Amino acid sequence: MTYRFKTSLKWSSLTPRMDYMNRRQVLAGVGAMALTAMVSPSVAKIAAKASAFSTDEKPNTLEEITNHNNFYEFGTSKSDPAQHAHQLTTDPWSVKIGGLVDKPGNYDLADVVKGVDMEERIYRFRCVEGWSMVVPWIGFELATLLNRVGVQSGAKYVAFETLHRPEEMPFQNSPQFPWPYVEGLRLDEAMNPLSILATGLYGEEMPKQNGAPLRLVVPWKYGFKSIKSIVGITLLSEMPPTTWNNIGPNEYGFYSNVNPDVSHPRWSQASERRLGGGIFAKRQPTLMFNGYGDEVASLYDGMDLRVNY
Repeated sequence: MTYRFKTSLKWSSLTPRMDYMNRRQVLAGVGAMALTAMVSPSVAKIAAKASAFSTDEKPNTLEEITNHNNFYEFGTSKSDPAQHAHQLTTDPWSVKIGGLVDKPGNYDLADVVKGVDMEERIYRFRCVEGWSMVVPWIGFELATLLNRVGVQSGAKYVAFETLHRPEEMPFQNSPQFPWPYVEGLRLDEAMNPLSILATGLYGEEMPKQNGAPLRLVVPWKYGFKSIKSIVGITLLSEMPPTTWNNIGPNEYGFYSNVNPDVSHPRWSQASERRLGGGIFAKRQPTLMFNGYGDEVASLYDGMDLRVNY
């Protein structure tokens, strides 16, 4: 079975923090860890309930999740975000919501998350580059926020925008990419219960290198669709531009659903390398929609997914 429906336990409950801290922190002793938890905002706990949408696969370690990721605003190497994201100021933070909504405005992050039901969503995560992991996100359904601001009848798409702050996100000084980073979903994709806005992982606040303080997670799409450090959400009647589709439209489509039958022009998408498996671990078959077909396949009834890649 892919999904867990019975247990109320979460991976953050089952896995002691000591198990995923680095060796130096462990050897420093319990007292030092307690002090770190008190003085560092990155270890603030988030109360969250277990979710029926979680996979029963074992999550990757915190070290793997936070030290191997793409966040090009901080550099193009997998280790760059962990090395440079500490520069990012995440408090205060606000999100501008506009377009075809009843209640447009610049919302403080506290207002965005006020009264929402936080859940631990343990999702498979598949990068377009051919690697994957399992992440225990903490977040809430995107539909909750969209319903709160009132989606108008003409809205068909949701556009997202990442923070543009070159003084803290050094690679934004490079002309290699068009900044700020932008992404988008069709409205029915955004309203699907699997689409969440995540504020943390492993039971704690989102690390900066993983998209603090607020990021999108759309588990049936390639990872670059799950835009990080969101400052703008706009409801539109027309399909919005997206960064990777603008850069390479023949390589990165608007939909970017995980699809083992549609290869990237430069590599196959039929299999993936799960991080943490070791140097001799075999690649595993990639699942259509990353294994979430029961929940999302109906969104694409009648569409040619080779054309709408």
